[in-house]
Amino acid sequence: MPSRRSLSTTTRADAAIIARDRAHPGQLNNGDESSHRNALGELSYIGNFHKGLEHNGLGELKDPSHYRALVNALNSGNFADFEAITLAPTGGRKFVNPLAAQAFDLQGPDAQSLTIPPAPRIDSAEAAAEMAELYWMALLRDVHFSDYAANADVGSAAASLSSDFSDFRGPKSGGIVTPDTIFRGITPGDLEGPFVSQYLLRRINYGTMRITQRQRTGVPNQDYMIDFAEWLSVQDGANVASTPAGTFDLVRRYIRNMRDLATYVHFDALYEAYLNACLILLDLGVPFDPANPYVDSKTQEGFATFGGPHILSLVPEVSTRALKAVWYQKWNNHRRLRPEAMGGLIHNQLSGTASYPINAEILVTGPGSIADRIEAHNAAMTGGVGTHLLPMAFREGSPMHPAYGAGHATVAGACVTILKAWFDESFPLPGNNVVSNANGTALIAAPGNPDLTVGGELNKLAANISIGRNMAGVHWRTDYTESIKLGEAVAIGLLEEQKLCYNEFNGLGLTRFDGTRVTI
Repeated sequence: MPSRRSLSTTTRADAAIIARDRAHPGQLNNGDESSHRNALGELSYIGNFHKGLEHNGLGELKDPSHYRALVNALNSGNFADFEAITLAPTGGRKFVNPLAAQAFDLQGPDAQSLTIPPAPRIDSAEAAAEMAELYWMALLRDVHFSDYAANADVGSAAASLSSDFSDFRGPKSGGIVTPDTIFRGITPGDLEGPFVSQYLLRRINYGTMRITQRQRTGVPNQDYMIDFAEWLSVQDGANVASTPAGTFDLVRRYIRNMRDLATYVHFDALYEAYLNACLILLDLGVPFDPANPYVDSKTQEGFATFGGPHILSLVPEVSTRALKAVWYQKWNNHRRLRPEAMGGLIHNQLSGTASYPINAEILVTGPGSIADRIEAHNAAMTGGVGTHLLPMAFREGSPMHPAYGAGHATVAGACVTILKAWFDESFPLPGNNVVSNANGTALIAAPGNPDLTVGGELNKLAANISIGRNMAGVHWRTDYTESIKLGEAVAIGLLEEQKLCYNEFNGLGLTRFDGTRVTI
């Protein structure tokens, strides 16, 4: 047995080797930032995030140099350069923590050493399909998940995404989107059983407290930013209240529909759902991963290492690393526009006030088209002329940081990966599988008594939380699909270096989001 001093020295050396040998891919973006110009021939940055800067009457940048000042500050990392940025004078909201992209941790991959692929360009068929999905989500926010199979509008949405858009990459069955696959995730377990993960429904035993997951939900048929003047004010960073009077239903309910899920992810602590899932798994007595060193021990059990306190602390620990990694992607690499801004471009294009390089598939009008449905919905909601703006579940719209990658999704990927490494993910989830009843006031048995696994429901939890942000209108599908993999890389890298700090670490196994197995 080496001495404590020599073990520490060996650990530091091995950690350095792991860090050295990690691939450091180049940081690539989709080129939107350098591709699009305004009538004056200046770069317009229409495909990028500029909420909070000053806009003209169309929602375009009034002075593109203000955007370049933001990019300069991001490249310099100088606090004073950020303080010199000119925000819209009628705004009030501030950019959210761009300097987090410059932070480092001493364990796990450097945030700046990871990457995600370029986001779809605004002129791509994939971006058109992603926007169509968001429009349909907005129209169907109040339809209960249990009613999808029989709901005609859900059927229309599935048919539209299948036939009207050539590059829709959501889950399909037999090559088409169906009511059973629509708006779901892409990972193993996502299509099994009910839409909502059991970890968002079952009771949580938090010490001596017994917590049901009935939540404050948003009132139905209440959408925002469908009036152009309101939308434009929010693009300038208007500091509107996120919870105006009448926002919440007076009855607390279990999650039943997309509005309920969007409300959950509006106010959650970022690792909340995964801490809850961990508590549920511990309370159910779900076995740890077979490689846990104490599973077969005759004389010991884990506690501070490889026991309950260890995993409960790892969930929030990995979330902080995940946020730094995705903040680098958001601010220093991609700077992707939010869906609400894309809605403004589509509205301007279809109303004839401007012309942009938007893929034609999202611009198709006529009976039954998603463009006409959105226009009619917005006209009915405002009692006036309809727009093609994206109806938002949040009054303030998106947060004040770029879309790609997604903070919620990266944290989801990281925390779920930690939980899959810790618990036996192939184990059948114990207890009765449930769904919300029709009015959300009670839990009932899940139809068909589906066989659900610990790992499958963890994957579904990551999808529910990530796509819940899409359901609110603030993120894109690829913000989910690529960010969970970024979070997964953060978690695996953290475990690779932490394994050197424990004498008893034998290796932990997990199934990645792409279905392949990996052993730490």
